[in-house]
Amino acid sequence: MGKNRTRKVGITGKYGTRYGATLRKLLRKVEVSQHATYRCTFCGKDSVKRTNAGIWSCKSCKKVVAGGAYSLSTASAVTVRSTIARLRKIQSESA
Repeated sequence: MGKNRTRKVGITGKYGTRYGATLRKLLRKVEVSQHATYRCTFCGKDSVKRTNAGIWSCKSCKKVVAGGAYSLSTASAVTVRSTIARLRKIQSESA
């Protein structure tokens, strides 16, 4: 009986009927991503968890990384990283 209590709403079941369905759906996406474990870029294990807003630490290799508030890397950070790599490539080809 108790296992299907929050089958539809998931982690946002704690809010009950408050705040509206659309806001709870948006919040669910954020909360699921912030509580998930991510792959460490240093050791390759799925052991990176959020400690504070924007601070992510790997339980395996004890590395601490700054990232997004709710997910390890943001869309703008990915764009910046690829742009820097592209500019470095152009610079190394011209030199």
